[in-house]
Amino acid sequence: MSRTARWTRRNQELAERGLRRAVRTLTPTGPTTGVLDGREVIVACSNDYLGLAADPQVQAAARGGGATGSRLISGSRPAHRALEEALEDWLGRPALLFNSGYQANLAVLSTLPEAGDVVASDALNHASLIDGLRLSRATRRIVPHADPDAVGDADYLVLEGLYSMDGDVPPLTRYPEAPLRIVDEAHALGVLGPEGRGASAAAGLVPDVFVGTFGKAGGSAGAFVSGPAELIDLLTSRGRSFIFTTALPEPVAHMALAGLTRLRTADDRRERLAANVRRLRDGLAELGWQALGDHHIVPIVVGDGAMDLAARLLDGGVFAPGIRPPTVPAGQERLRLTVSSEHTEAQIDRILEVLGPC
Repeated sequence: MSRTARWTRRNQELAERGLRRAVRTLTPTGPTTGVLDGREVIVACSNDYLGLAADPQVQAAARGGGATGSRLISGSRPAHRALEEALEDWLGRPALLFNSGYQANLAVLSTLPEAGDVVASDALNHASLIDGLRLSRATRRIVPHADPDAVGDADYLVLEGLYSMDGDVPPLTRYPEAPLRIVDEAHALGVLGPEGRGASAAAGLVPDVFVGTFGKAGGSAGAFVSGPAELIDLLTSRGRSFIFTTALPEPVAHMALAGLTRLRTADDRRERLAANVRRLRDGLAELGWQALGDHHIVPIVVGDGAMDLAARLLDGGVFAPGIRPPTVPAGQERLRLTVSSEHTEAQIDRILEVLGPC
């Protein structure tokens, strides 16, 4: 059998299992609306929690060109340094930029834990954290989700500040203090805590290693790792996904800096977001739907019917794709609604109307 025939067979197998995916083009028409396949829709699946991707100040900040290579080879650009300095001012510790949260997590987990170390990793951690640990020579200990008592005598503890598929914050203050704590704050950044500094800050904690992204509430793209100066030095010298890749393009770095500036003072947007979350969650409860978590990620576990439910929403003009394996385990397929500060009350009510009673 030829290679292409094998690939065709594998695609057919995925299709038969309902797991074949396809990219769909969404043309934004506003912070919470767009045109999908010629149909106007309310977007209820974006991670643009504060609507900054459509913010005129963020969009107007883009200028410059490609970085042309690794910062260690082709030189760093002033935009990169300005963004790292702004992050240090915001978080109180140095930061290092990465092209994505995935690359940031790969660098952290393939560099920091060493052979002989034990790393406790929450069972629901993101694929980027899992893949980073697979590259590590440390011993992995997968612990039940949000269970501080299962960590034991681990050297490292790996968590998300806000879980992207269950929408919950782990009990951060109850975990043991001894393990070095690595927290991916991607979905909490900009939304939770003082100035949007994340779930750890909301709990009064400073993680040893802080991973954040600009591509969600920040409204642009890219990511960073923040921590002690010694950590940043080590990642600069040994983090393979930093060393061996072309740096963020200058326009993206400028947009990320503009987004960070807007995000820090966006208390009004955070208040609108909280009000929208309450409206959606209260409405779901009245309709008999049980949603996980308490925050702006609103998952509804429905099992095999998730894709049909998502199709019903789309027929009613609401874009919220179903979530299925391998993103979530088989049997836990779900609808994952995400709320923006820029959703109007009428849009949230329309989402509830199309969803209907459970």
